Amino acid sequence: MLSTLYLALEIKVLSSKFKTRLKEIMGSRRKARECALQMLFAADVAGTRGDDLARTFWSELADGELDPQAREFATKLALGTLTNLAEVDERIRSRAEHWRIARMALVDRNVLRLAVYEFLHEPTPRTVTINEALEIARRFSTYEATQFINGILDAIKRDLDQLSPQTEIAADEEDEAEILTEIKPEL
Repeated sequence: MLSTLYLALEIKVLSSKFKTRLKEIMGSRRKARECALQMLFAADVAGTRGDDLARTFWSELADGELDPQAREFATKLALGTLTNLAEVDERIRSRAEHWRIARMALVDRNVLRLAVYEFLHEPTPRTVTINEALEIARRFSTYEATQFINGILDAIKRDLDQLSPQTEIAADEEDEAEILTEIKPEL
């Protein structure tokens, strides 16, 4: 009886630590995406590209609270988006009926660009990418923009799912396994 109670308590502690660590990781990755968005915005406004963009952003514009992995992820997203801009913009153009990319609001087009790059070049589940893009749009843009962004990203996701379905469950299980291995030594 005591061992069953102990096991139940251990599972509850593990579950709590897992949820806390998951929130930390998700918060860190969202912050990284927000930094990547800010870099894309700066590239749009100032025309800065590549290493100069990243160096300037991290030295002058960013807050210092981002951990090194998140910082690396943000830089990879921003520079990857800029490197693949023609491919990314073509995907957006194919689904943004009656909208030229140059006429879109700066924030909205860069949220779209960031998410489409992540669809095409990162292992993040596409549904997660859409949810993250919408949360960032809610913070930096308007309510109407979130609807616009959601419609375009959902259409692009459907296109990509027809070409190459993603197994989102496997990606989620990998994240859980990674978090559990980080937490387990603490028990």
